[in-house]
This record gives sequence, C-alpha cells and structure tokens, in this order.
Amino acid sequence: MYKRLAYLYQSAGALPLLPDILPQAYKELGNASEIVQIAAEELYQQNEELIRTRDLVEAERQRYQDLFEFAPDGYLVTDAHGLILEANRAAEVLFNLSKQVMVGKPIINFVTLESRQCFRSLLNQLSKSDRNKELLVSLLPRNGNSFKAALTVTSIRNQEGKPQVLRWLLRDITERSQFELLPLENDFDFIQDRPLHKHCSRETIILYPQVLWYVTEGLVKLSTLCETGEEVLVGFVKEGMVFGSSMTSLHTYQATALSDVSLVSIHLTEMAASPRLSHVLLPKINQRLRQTESFLVISGMRQLEDRLLHVLHFLKQEIGEKVPQGIRLSVRLTHEDFAIACCTTRVTITRLMGKLKKQGKIHTDSKKHIIINDW
Repeated sequence: MYKRLAYLYQSAGALPLLPDILPQAYKELGNASEIVQIAAEELYQQNEELIRTRDLVEAERQRYQDLFEFAPDGYLVTDAHGLILEANRAAEVLFNLSKQVMVGKPIINFVTLESRQCFRSLLNQLSKSDRNKELLVSLLPRNGNSFKAALTVTSIRNQEGKPQVLRWLLRDITERSQFELLPLENDFDFIQDRPLHKHCSRETIILYPQVLWYVTEGLVKLSTLCETGEEVLVGFVKEGMVFGSSMTSLHTYQATALSDVSLVSIHLTEMAASPRLSHVLLPKINQRLRQTESFLVISGMRQLEDRLLHVLHFLKQEIGEKVPQGIRLSVRLTHEDFAIACCTTRVTITRLMGKLKKQGKIHTDSKKHIIINDW
C-alpha cells in the first residue's frame, strides 16, 4: 500500500496531470485511511479490555490482600533462612512491633532461648520435606512477657526444588483449654468423612455465599464477565486450594471445571468455630492471593506474546509434570482458554501457538496436552 501511494505521488509530480490519476489516488487514500482507522479502533478496544482486566484482577488481588492483612491470627512471610519479609496486623499485635520494624529481622529473634533449639530443628526439616510443619514454642514480644504459640509453616520452593519462601501462621494459645494445648498433628485431615462433590470437565460449579470449596482433585477455572460480555480469567484453582464467592467482591464470579474435579465443602461457620480448621485453611487462602498477584503482573504486559509466554510459564509451575520430552500440562487446555487468559481471540492464540511450535518451545502429545520445552 505504501509503495503504491509513493508511486502515485512521484508520478503526479513528474508527469503531465492525467484525468484518472486524482480519482485513483483519492480512492486508494480512502482505502488506506479506512484500514488505519480500523486498526486504531482495534488497538483502542484491546487497550480498553486490558484496562478492564487489570482493574478486575487488581480488585481480586486487593480482596486477598485484605484477607491476609486482617486475618485473626498472626501471619508472617520469611525467606528460607527465616528473615521476615511481610507481616499482617495480628502479627504486629502479637510482637508489639510495627511491620516496618519487623521486616528484615530474623523470626528467631522473637523465640525464647529455651525454644530456639526446637525452632532451628524445624527450619532444618523444611529443606527436606514438602509437608506443613507445626510446632509449639514460646515467643517473646518487645517489652512484654513470653507466651505460648502454635506455629504452622509452609515451604514454597523454586524450580530447583529448594525452599525459597516460608509462610508462617502464628496463634497465641496461652488462654486456650488444656485440650487445645496438646501438640498439633502434622497429618490433621480436615476433609475426612466429608462427602465428595464430583464435576465433569467443562461443568459449571455452583457457588454458595457461606461455603468454601476445597479441591481434592482436578483443576478449576475462576472467571468473571466484563461490560462487553467477554469472559475474563481471574485464576486457576488446583488440588489443595480453596475458592468460593465469599473470597471475592466481584459481582459476577464463575467457577468452571477444566478437568474432572472432586470437591469438599467447608462452611464459613466451621472456620469461625474451629481455630484448628482456620489454622490449616489460611495458608491455602493466601496461596490464592499470590496467584492473583501473578495474574495482575501478566495482565499488565502490553505485548500479547509476552502474556502468552508468562501464562504458559505459570501453568508449567502450577500444573506441570515432568515427562521425557519436557514439562507436560496435566490438564488439556483449549486455545479458547488461553485466549481468555491473555485477553485476545482464539484465532490469535492459534497463530501464536503455531509460532511457538515452529520455534520448538512447545509441542503436543497424542492426547493434545501441551508439553513445554526448556526456554
């Protein structure tokens, strides 16, 4: 198009004016202007969709941040060596310190001398096990008396399998009954004797205001609708995570099974009545907060190909399983699923997936599961 316009411009200046040159030039300029206008409108629409998606994800992230910040029990995030990175308000009250002062200090500074040997032993165990660890210790706040506390710690590992972040839940159990002062069992099974609710792939899961769903098997997609009626991805919930309408402020909130899914229901009144249950579930709720933050970062990327690559990397970490050819996504996802996650069309995703296959970054197996190569 540009070469043709340049030719018409040069011809008009170099040759005698021909009667048919101006109409032809005006026609081609009109066509070019229309193409540019359509492209500009499409870019504007995509930008508006990205802004709406970012606002929705930000609202969801803020919801989970509030759950963390205003949790009834103390919550800390540390590095693998126990250096405090984050703290909520309940932790500030427990230690009689502001979070600004706590951040950067070793958590062991708040453990009494007689409990430090057990505490160090717990830290050493975390490098060898993926299971939650629980311990009863004495903690010492600033300018206060020591108190008995129940600690639960979860280790979050990097791609090499090494502990990267530790998440700590702290409960003051000084005034609890003698029964609650008994050592906590590492194998506390809160789903035992609860009925299983099974859903087939692509089935919509009904959400109830006072109920949390805990995933025992499968993968669930959480989404909402923007003003144009288009679906917007909010998150994925895998085995061991929870979801429910009480965990969001979005007016439209839908849960869809992406594979055969098994769930158990947990009523919110159970959590209020059982410190032990809330003690176990809070780290799982915080896991959703971390995931929402990841999606917020992805939604802010302006290049579509970057968004797709980061979605693939996220899925690789969340639902990837090692196979000889690379990392296989354990759930079969359609191009429409990726289009929703990346705020674009299925046709565009199909084109980009083809490009990634040609580059050798991904391929599919006989069951149409995506296998991600090292990149």
